[in-house]
Parts: sequence; structure tokens; C-alpha cells
Amino acid sequence: MIWPLPALLVWAGAWALFLGLRSVQLPDWAGLIVCTVAGAFFSLLGSTRWRQVFIGLGFPLSLLVSGFAGAVPAWIWLFPMLALLAVYPPYTWGDAPVFPTPRGALAGLSALAPLGPMARVVDAGCGVGDGLRELFAEYPQADIEGLEWSRPLRVLCAWRCRWLKVRARVRRADIWADDWSVYQMVYLFQRPESMPRAAQKAALQLKPGAWMASLEFEARDLEPTAVHTCPDGRPVWLYQQPFRRREPAAA
Repeated sequence: MIWPLPALLVWAGAWALFLGLRSVQLPDWAGLIVCTVAGAFFSLLGSTRWRQVFIGLGFPLSLLVSGFAGAVPAWIWLFPMLALLAVYPPYTWGDAPVFPTPRGALAGLSALAPLGPMARVVDAGCGVGDGLRELFAEYPQADIEGLEWSRPLRVLCAWRCRWLKVRARVRRADIWADDWSVYQMVYLFQRPESMPRAAQKAALQLKPGAWMASLEFEARDLEPTAVHTCPDGRPVWLYQQPFRRREPAAA
């Protein structure tokens, strides 16, 4: 969706919801809370963290400068920031923002990284579940689960992935503190700055034969075992234990 159309749609929807709640005599402060929560969830339409924050804060800021703001108690204005902090806790600011795995991106991955029946696969930082959906489509016999630190995102992910039934579980967990040794594949969509940490953790914890799969961003210190190319041209870098270190470039 072309920017800023996601922002405009979310803001318009929030205002329509606010006016609808006002028409049924809901207090303005309650309408602010409801619409801010809705805007925080739909801020996931933004492709970068700054766009997500921009979308999430759009409605409460526009209400602040409108004529309706006077009916809202002063303390309620703390709520929009608290809602955004719930969706994007400070603990996760060093990790990747919510980047969804594109539909069909992992088609064919199993030919390069085969897994046995009921192999344990984890999407480390599963966001709202797009990666889980694609992993399940590619590995239908696997035992798939997701890890997500943000409580609201974990709840939304579990709801979106309810059709996976018992084959996928979504846990609120710190991906860096979780034990990766129980998995046969760890799937990541992180960012370049966090990939060295991910590679180090995978090297220490993954057992021989297990895979680390990283959409778009490579572990620069490791030689990939294979590279899967998504339909949109982006790579999925595949590393199988025991990892092979890249030789330093000659001076």
C-alpha cells in the first residue's frame, strides 16, 4: 500500500469510530482510549518504525488540536503513549520493527533446508504471524511456534494464527533469552545490526544439522549453506550447523 495511504485510512477509521461512539453517548475520554488502541494495532501497516509511530499517534494528536479535546481529562493524554509503549516496548527497540514476511516468500525453502516430520521450528520475533503462516505452508508436518515480546502483538498473532490449531503456538518470550537448542530451525527477520548477535546465539545453541534462516539480512561472518530467492528477489540466507566461518578478506 502506497504511503501515506495507510496513515490516512487508519486516521479516518479512528475518527469514524470516535464519532460513532460519541453518537451513542460514550464519554470522549473513553472514545479516545478505544480509538487509540485501535490505531496502535493498525499502526502495524507502517513499513518502518517511524511510520508506525506516525500512524499510531495521528488520531490522538488530531483530537488534541480539535474542538473535542476540552472534554477529555488531562491525565487521559498519557494513555496514547502508554498504548504505543505496550505495542512497542522499549526492550525491543534494538530489534527489528514489525516487518511482515511477504506471502509466498518461503515457497520452495524446504528443498534447500529439509526438515524431518514434527521438527521444531520457531519464528523468533513473530510479530503478527505472517512468518508463521509461511513456515506452516512450507513445513506442514513441522511443530511450529512463535516468540514475541510485545503482549499486544502476541495476542494479535495468536488470534491471526488460530487456524493453525495445535500446530502453532505463540509465546510471549525474549528471543535472546529463549533456548534455541530445542529447535531444528530458527527463522528470523531481524535487521543488519542484530544479525551478529543472532549468529552468535545460533552458533552456541543450535545442534548439528539445525538451521538458521534469515530473511533479507545475512550473517556476514558466516558462509551460507544455501540461499533461497523469494519471488520479490529478496534472499533467505540459510546456515546449517556446524556453521562455517568466512575467511578474512586478504589485505
